[in-house]
Amino acid sequence: MDITGIASGAYGLGGGQGHASQELGKDSFMRLLVSQLQNQDPINPQSNEDFIAQLAQFSSLEQMENLNDAFLGMAAMQQSTALIGQLEAASNLIGKSVEYYDPQTGELTSGVIDSVRVQDSVAMLNIDGESVPLSYLHEIKGDAGDPPVGGGDEAQDEDDQQ
Repeated sequence: MDITGIASGAYGLGGGQGHASQELGKDSFMRLLVSQLQNQDPINPQSNEDFIAQLAQFSSLEQMENLNDAFLGMAAMQQSTALIGQLEAASNLIGKSVEYYDPQTGELTSGVIDSVRVQDSVAMLNIDGESVPLSYLHEIKGDAGDPPVGGGDEAQDEDDQQ
């Protein structure tokens, strides 16, 4: 008895029209293997080579599922690490005067970052009461209230010293 024939006929996988819930997983594979052993022809039993080949297929399937789970875990960890990095970078901007593209109009606007939060896995800046994604920043000018670089009191102090 051929297990691929059982899988194709019993679960509708032969024509490629199977749904995700009808995929042959390791539990289904083991049930099929046990059923095959229980219902084999006693006069013409399955050869040991066939049985060992099917067990090897089962082992390979289980290892691939474990590898897939490990990759999913790594992807989730990488996404979390990236989000923490965004949040850390954004939190260093609190109190800074910035220029950003307005999410509503797309126009270049300026304001001061009041706080930072995460929304739908994106670091969002609260700039003068408006929620702005971190990626919309155009320029970071410095701490709010600081004089512009190259002007103001520091330039005057240098002139007085000379």
